[in-house]
Amino acid sequence: MATLKHIASKNSDYTAIEAYLIYQHDAFTGKQLLDEQGRPMLRESYILDTLECGDYSFATACLLANRKYGKNTQHGDIKSHQYIISFDPRDAADNGLTMEKAQVLGLKFCEENFPGHPAIICTHPDGHNHSGNIHVHIVIGSIRTREVEYKPYMQKPRDWREGMKHSSTAQTMRHLRVEVMELCEGAGLYQIDLLNGSKERVSEAEYWVRRRGQLKLDRENAALTAAGQPPRQKKFETVKETLRRQISSVLYRATSFEEFSDRLMQQYGIAVKESRGRLSYLPAGRTKFIRAHSIGDKFEKELVLAALKENAERTIQFKPDRIGRLVDIQAKLKQGKGIGYERWAKKHNLKAMSQTLILLQEKGLLNEDALDQRITELDTKFHESLAVVKDLENRMAENKNLRNHIADCQQYLPLAQKLQIARHPAAFEEQHRAELTAYRTAVAYFKANNITKLPSPNKLEAEYCALASEKAQFYEQYKDAKTELLKLKDAKQNVALFFREDERTQHHER
Repeated sequence: MATLKHIASKNSDYTAIEAYLIYQHDAFTGKQLLDEQGRPMLRESYILDTLECGDYSFATACLLANRKYGKNTQHGDIKSHQYIISFDPRDAADNGLTMEKAQVLGLKFCEENFPGHPAIICTHPDGHNHSGNIHVHIVIGSIRTREVEYKPYMQKPRDWREGMKHSSTAQTMRHLRVEVMELCEGAGLYQIDLLNGSKERVSEAEYWVRRRGQLKLDRENAALTAAGQPPRQKKFETVKETLRRQISSVLYRATSFEEFSDRLMQQYGIAVKESRGRLSYLPAGRTKFIRAHSIGDKFEKELVLAALKENAERTIQFKPDRIGRLVDIQAKLKQGKGIGYERWAKKHNLKAMSQTLILLQEKGLLNEDALDQRITELDTKFHESLAVVKDLENRMAENKNLRNHIADCQQYLPLAQKLQIARHPAAFEEQHRAELTAYRTAVAYFKANNITKLPSPNKLEAEYCALASEKAQFYEQYKDAKTELLKLKDAKQNVALFFREDERTQHHER
């Protein structure tokens, strides 16, 4: 699956680009690696070509273009653009991709999509992650040195006129992704859909933060292990990785946007806001919201609402009608929860206490002793029903196991008999090893369970159906008892916490 990445550079030292492509660099610091004599070390393998540079080097051609058109004179100007096409590691073995073939594809891609720009095209056999992915670097000077033919994907005159700067807009990137997909399809290489985005988007900066953080954590863990202490954490997580994991855990269960936002705040202290139809998330301890777009498409409003709707449709048939549990606000504030959490918790507690009173009135259990007695009755009924269900499940499993062994015995008995009269028993055994093993396993099972006469499969199947029917009846009793028991336990806990909070308030007023 080929991918396309774009990097805009403001570095005015164009020779640094070529140096990066042909010399070895440290993956984390970006500095050149030197040999024992202090000289830069060439990469083990690369192919490099230039386009639109005339008789000059890439760096000289770019500098001459800047001087000719009077552009790229400020520090903040974008001096060059780099596009990296990374091919699937499987392409080399499965589809015959070589560095030479990749270089030809890169040259073709550059000629068709960046005409008029000085360019340097370089192919490397592997990435810094050593996955074996052949990839092509296409670096272009930002200024077009000649007017080119207008093409449908071009938006404004700057896209074809001489002396204008290249602009990597959303429409341009969409066009280039389509070109990469068609390039791979034409070359018979693996490819994925580059237009629909990623459910979890990891930026270049976050990728390197993760790599550096994991390297540091590995060193710390090695030191702890050497000292005889167990590591506390093995995998490093960036802030965005933690945020993705926490949002996903809530998104998997929530059935409405209100529940989604409430659970994020309650469980992780994450605030959610909507602005201009887009969602943003504020993790605990931060002051700046993180846009959904920067962490992945699955966290955008449209996909979040679709997931919540799907959850609601999936759970509406069997989700217990639970009441909310009161939150111990003072305890949470002592743990470091903020003002936003306190506001949410007060509203949540009012709703939960209202649900609690309605439930206790409907059940006629406003008396504490009556509530305790009903909880005891339900707890007994729950465990008794569960024990019967487990017993029936075990009997059903034994029934099914016996039927399987009978089927194996009847099916493979002729092979066992042929083995007795085979001219070459060892060869026959090897040829039918799996079938004979199943037969012997069945015979051993009958012997271990003292079964001398095999029961009728039809009779066993009828017995299995009867057990399943009986299990269904007891399972309904178990489920009803469990649902009511959980609600009443939540109600009892809410009442106890409510009066404890009331006592705290009265004590504080005194």
